Amino acid sequence: MNRRFYCEIAGFCGKHAFNVHFHTLNVHFFFVQKSTYMKISILMPLLYHNDTIMKNDKICVFESEILHILLANSILSTTMQFRKIKKIQFLKVSDYMKTITRTKYLDRIIELNGTPDIKIITGIRRSGKSKLMQAYIEYLKSNFENINIIFIDFMDLAYEEIMEYHALHAYVEEHYQEGKTNYLFVDEVQMCPNFELAINSLYSKGIYDIYVTGSNAFLLSADLATLFTGRYIEIHVFPFSFQEYCQYYDDVSDKDKLFDDYTIKGGLAGSYAYRTEKDRTNYIKEVYETIVTRDLVQKYALPDTLVLQRLSEFLMDNISNLTSPNKVSQLLTANETPTNHVTVGKYIKYLCNAFVFYDIKRYDIRGKKYLESSEKFYLCDSGIRYAILGSRNMDYGRVYENIVCIELLRRGYDVYVGKLYQKEIDFVAQRGSEKFYIQVSDNISGQETFERECSPLLQIRDAYPKMIIARTKHPKYSYEGIEIHDIADWLLQE
Repeated sequence: MNRRFYCEIAGFCGKHAFNVHFHTLNVHFFFVQKSTYMKISILMPLLYHNDTIMKNDKICVFESEILHILLANSILSTTMQFRKIKKIQFLKVSDYMKTITRTKYLDRIIELNGTPDIKIITGIRRSGKSKLMQAYIEYLKSNFENINIIFIDFMDLAYEEIMEYHALHAYVEEHYQEGKTNYLFVDEVQMCPNFELAINSLYSKGIYDIYVTGSNAFLLSADLATLFTGRYIEIHVFPFSFQEYCQYYDDVSDKDKLFDDYTIKGGLAGSYAYRTEKDRTNYIKEVYETIVTRDLVQKYALPDTLVLQRLSEFLMDNISNLTSPNKVSQLLTANETPTNHVTVGKYIKYLCNAFVFYDIKRYDIRGKKYLESSEKFYLCDSGIRYAILGSRNMDYGRVYENIVCIELLRRGYDVYVGKLYQKEIDFVAQRGSEKFYIQVSDNISGQETFERECSPLLQIRDAYPKMIIARTKHPKYSYEGIEIHDIADWLLQE
């Protein structure tokens, strides 16, 4: 139920009509009685628990006849035999969904408070962009008095009438308050056609501190310079890190169990609400398929999705392998998905633009130059790979390599694949004057494997730190100047 679409249930409760509105994970019941609207929010899985809504053994039972549920492209009919309404209990999604403060991102936005730039929050679907915006609004309300917050969420039908750029501009101007610091927040901005005309006009006035979020496929990093004529700063949000995952599951003390679970579940926190693996993976599949089969198709007017889907699955299955469009097109064509290197090259770019994959270029350490012949592609979240491919070709060494790569990007490093003579170094990470070399492995307990991982690092003659990150389950130690880290410990360091 993670797709951003609207579903409604219409029915009768005695003399009182009601509607049910589905929006992502939220289920909203609206009871209409004497022009009074009452709202109750629950999680979708609870709706079908014996036709009741349960919380702490308290039950809300609703009377009705037949409910017709419009769900995506299908219509489901459910007969619900209700007895009587004993009690209406008002619940919040937060009663079921645990939230954590994503301090790193929140601190970054706070740092930018008052700067003249347009602040643009980007990231893959369901990575927490809207939640971050809401957390920042709460911070402003708690810490500043003389402020005026103008908040617009285009997923909320309450703002449907201003879903046109002239109307959006007029609405903001009407809600401006003289003598106060005026903050403008627009969530899901891409739903307003030509939104950039309104945002740029408001920016030019110099009287608003502007923050926007949007669907990843329609507010791409590559498009920002074209869309926004004024200065802007991008705040890129990744799915949950392992550190954030541990914060979420703070009732579990076993670090190794948490890491094993994180490897499978990944960082799309919306999936954590589901109790079964099937429901969790279905949630992640829906997020992924929405991006690949809807967002990108709509954004780039693609004639079909088959090549895009097969390409994406191929990249997932070949994480950490050097890849080129020509090689991929040959393999896809050989497997009955005819295409060519031009199409593959374009589609890889689209997937990277939408933050599904991150491309990591090769760097010649000895020659100190970048190599253009081939690249490696890493998936934005390991949970997506498991949800789509299952345990097929589950190479934990590659999965760990993917997790480390995304974590380095999350920490703000520029990341490259290192080449030294005929050997590859998994990652060269650089941030300002800081630089280090990394090898990632699953199990290095065997002498042969250990020596193989150490060998390319020992050949590097400069003084920058070198490390191996593996599933050691031991405290950090060193060998010949190389630091050996347990991956779970390393992920928790920052």
